[in-house]
Amino acid sequence: MDGWSAKAGRTTLLFLLVTSAALAIDGCGPSPSPTAMPGKGGQAMAFELTSSAFAQGETIPVRYTCDGDDVSPPLEWGDPPEGTQSFALANDDPDAPAGIWDHWILFNLPGEARSLPEGVPSDAELPDGSRQGQNSWRRLGYGGPCPPSGTHRYFFKLYALDTTLDLASGANKKQLLQAMEGHILGQAELIGVYSRE
Repeated sequence: MDGWSAKAGRTTLLFLLVTSAALAIDGCGPSPSPTAMPGKGGQAMAFELTSSAFAQGETIPVRYTCDGDDVSPPLEWGDPPEGTQSFALANDDPDAPAGIWDHWILFNLPGEARSLPEGVPSDAELPDGSRQGQNSWRRLGYGGPCPPSGTHRYFFKLYALDTTLDLASGANKKQLLQAMEGHILGQAELIGVYSRE
């Protein structure tokens, strides 16, 4: 009887171990991809926005401002969340005296894109199908830092979207944000500063 009890106990223990292992593998349902959950660790951390022209929190070189050539800086980013169909970019200055000043609105960048070159032209639509929005100067394309005085921060915000936006060139940031509602899979951000006396 003792031998039978021991054997039954081992069988029960083996069954529990196998069941636990199966549940661990199965996971009681589909697990989200790590890239689908920005900021949660794993591959999602690869979705970062950088520039070879300046590092996070550093001064934006004069070349990319109204005191220089006023061309857009080069930008690069890592792999976006799974399911990304397109990207949108918004560049603004929250320290402007009149309130947030939009410097650049760009959307419908292809989902396979991983960079923007220096000096993106201000055409309404670019060869890759991306479209330019209207900045606070009511112009298409990039307008560089041009603070009246003091040090201002400039936020480059890249959004990974699960769709291509049905939005015409010339859309402003408010229209862009409305169109993106419910479609943002992840966001990467690069901040630069620029000062004028």
